[in-house]
Amino acid sequence: MPAFDIRKVGGKIGAEVTGIDLGSEMSESVFRQIHEAFLAHKVLFFRDQDITDADQLAFAGRFGPLTHTHPLMRTVDGEPQVIPVDGEDQRADHWHTDISFTGTPSLGTTLRSVVLPPHGGDTLVANGAAGYRDLPAELRDVADRLWAVHTNHAEQPQLGTERGEQVRRAFLAKRYEAAHPVVRVHPESGEPSLFLGGFAQRLVGMDLRQSRPILDVLQSYVRRPENTARWSWRPGDVLIFDNRNTQHYAVNDYGRHQRVLHRVSITGDVPYGLDGKTGYVIEEGE
Repeated sequence: MPAFDIRKVGGKIGAEVTGIDLGSEMSESVFRQIHEAFLAHKVLFFRDQDITDADQLAFAGRFGPLTHTHPLMRTVDGEPQVIPVDGEDQRADHWHTDISFTGTPSLGTTLRSVVLPPHGGDTLVANGAAGYRDLPAELRDVADRLWAVHTNHAEQPQLGTERGEQVRRAFLAKRYEAAHPVVRVHPESGEPSLFLGGFAQRLVGMDLRQSRPILDVLQSYVRRPENTARWSWRPGDVLIFDNRNTQHYAVNDYGRHQRVLHRVSITGDVPYGLDGKTGYVIEEGE
């Protein structure tokens, strides 16, 4: 393999890591560099990996304790920490941050290609910290004081198939709601970022009608093309993104072809804002 290297894939987000075999034992020195790159670039991409679910679990576990089970999604048989992201179940073609509707959204998510369509199915990742920096000062002052209510009863796409409808019903069977600061401070880097996405449905103290225009304006800064990285999947690809300051979007352009990724998530902590106040649960699985 070529020498270990980390090179940016975009001006504001994303880096590809080469010369690393995620199926082999990684030294503390190498992992420290990987972790530093993870914080700096928000999403890391690895090509040409021949790894198993166990290898993926071990790699993700270097970043922190793994999420035991997703509150709403099915898992691989015998592997409760591995979620099959299957286009036959659902297609997450909306910007979102994983389980932001809970009190402790994921720290990070790893995805591994298992079955890929002949075309399409790219993954986009957006930099919420860059979106925050891009705000005009007057709008940033407003955002600094806002809180958003995140709920799973939000942008849940409809596939129009029996299997897709079953998965959708299961996702919506229980209601999860949590309030988090719109501007979240990263617990490791100290960097502020816009913490929004499709699960953020309204602002605290406002109704949906009042909230939507403000959320849409703020969200538009996160998903500006220059603040995003787009990854075209190949067999053996693995990525990991930082859920604390990113959003992602699965491009739904592969028709009836099969697309399966395996997802392993790292347990996160309670978000907090610039004033140090922490997010809180409104409703959890009722």
